[in-house]
Amino acid sequence: MAPQLYLITPPDPDAADFPRRLMAVLTGPEIAALLVRRGSLADAAYAELAKRLVQVGQAAGAAVLVEDDVALAQSVGADGVHVTEGGIKAIRAAVAALKPDGIVGAGNVRSRHDAMSFGELDIDYVFFGPLGGTPDPEAAELAQWWAETFEVPAVHSNPAADAQNPDLTGAEFLALSDCVWATKDPTASLAAFAAKEKA
Repeated sequence: MAPQLYLITPPDPDAADFPRRLMAVLTGPEIAALLVRRGSLADAAYAELAKRLVQVGQAAGAAVLVEDDVALAQSVGADGVHVTEGGIKAIRAAVAALKPDGIVGAGNVRSRHDAMSFGELDIDYVFFGPLGGTPDPEAAELAQWWAETFEVPAVHSNPAADAQNPDLTGAEFLALSDCVWATKDPTASLAAFAAKEKA
C-alpha cells in the first residue's frame, strides 16, 4: 500500500506570502497531515504563522499539527502536536492534554529504544528522520523495522527524497519537506512524489 503524504512546511517562510504558496500546493495531491515547522521563529511569529496555516491546511482536508506547543495547538484550532523536544515527559503531557480527540506524534527518534519507549505512550505515530536539512542515514532502516513490527503508524522523513525513487520502508506515511520546497515548482514536485508512490 502506498504511503500517505505528510507535508512539512519550510523553516522560517515569509508569513505574508507563504499561505498563498501553500494553498496552491494543497490543490494537488491529497495530503494527510501538515506540520507547521517552527524553524527559528519567535513565539509570536510562529503563533501567527500557525494560525494562518491551520486554516489553509484544514480547508484542504489535511490534519494540521504544530511543533512542540500544546497550548498553541489548542488556541489556533490545530489538530494536534508533533513533539520533537522533551522526550517522554513532553509526550505524556501532550497526550494528557490532547487525547483522545487530538493527534500526538513523536519525533526526534534516535534509536529502537526511543521508538519503543515513545510508542507505548498512546501516540498516533512515530516519526523517523529530521524535519528538514541533512537526512539521517539510519532513519529508513528504523522506519522499516518499526513498520514491520508495530501497529502504531510510522512516518519516514527524508529531506533529500527523490520523486523518481519510491519509499521502500513500508512506513504508513512519507514526510516531505526540503525536497518539495527547494524546487522551482513545489506543486509539481509534490504531484511527482504522489504519482511515484502510487505507481
